[in-house]
Amino acid sequence: MDKKQTTLKDIAAELNVSISTVSRALQGNPRISIKTRERVLELAQQYGYFQTKYITPFSAKKINAVGVIVPSVKYHLYAMAISGIEEVLERHHMQIIICQSNESYEREKILIKELTDIGVAGLIVSLASETKQYEHFATAKKKKIPLVFFNRLCEEVVSDKVIIDNFKAAYDATQHLIAVGCTRIAYIGGPEKLQISETRLSGYRAALQDAHMAIDEKLIENTDFTRDGNLSTARKLLYSPDHPDGILTFSDQVAIGAMMAAKERGLRMPEELAIIGFNNEPVDQLLEPTLTSIDQPSYEMGKESAQLIVDRIADFDKAVTRKVLKSQLVIRNSTNRNRS
Repeated sequence: MDKKQTTLKDIAAELNVSISTVSRALQGNPRISIKTRERVLELAQQYGYFQTKYITPFSAKKINAVGVIVPSVKYHLYAMAISGIEEVLERHHMQIIICQSNESYEREKILIKELTDIGVAGLIVSLASETKQYEHFATAKKKKIPLVFFNRLCEEVVSDKVIIDNFKAAYDATQHLIAVGCTRIAYIGGPEKLQISETRLSGYRAALQDAHMAIDEKLIENTDFTRDGNLSTARKLLYSPDHPDGILTFSDQVAIGAMMAAKERGLRMPEELAIIGFNNEPVDQLLEPTLTSIDQPSYEMGKESAQLIVDRIADFDKAVTRKVLKSQLVIRNSTNRNRS
């Protein structure tokens, strides 16, 4: 296809959709499914349509929508946060374009470019676990695209941010494991260099130090967030000759992997192994034993992020804001050694 002659009709014919569907997809219309929108954007980008026919990249013309990029909508935290974002944007008569990075840095970069190319009014982002470089965000900021990070942050880029106090949450959770009698406490974090995981690791270390307990580096592991990765990481800890009797995990999904490995190993929970997760997902109350977890105000996190982006759209040059929301340790049977 000749790039200079590409039209809406050409794209529609190749994808076997209507011209109106292509037009709506390029405008970020929420009536168009994410899958179709991504197919249209990919083909339009491939044939240089943005440069020749539709929207000049980084055009001053904006659409009345905010792009939201999360690692995965299947994570309970992000599903709830998106609901909070949508509530606020709807109140301001704005649309939402939801995208998943699938924990991929390369996909995240592509999504940032595509969203800015179609002229979104702002971006709300939670980093992919693979992201270690941040030029794509710096580029968006240079183009005057309002940007808010939530949950997983990028400290290298100055922007509005919404988080919980991850250091304190991990510190308090580790203190709880110490209080119930754990003496060898492990930490299973996310991929190395993921800032939120490193912050939680710091909280874990500080709690052990304040309790005058030795920090055994062999009890600190990282997982890739896949089901197999979570399980194999937990097995590495629990099948060692001197296995931990307490584990703080990065998320409830990682904690479930640890619980599976513990049952496989024949360890009784919480008597021989106490486990704490992060996010307080609904499934936690259905597990056996029920899972102690750190509750994050995910819906509120989404609402705060959306309000910040609305405010930033109204005044791009105002001082940046960092919102720190409260979390809570919800104690259940996976750590309750005093239960009857």
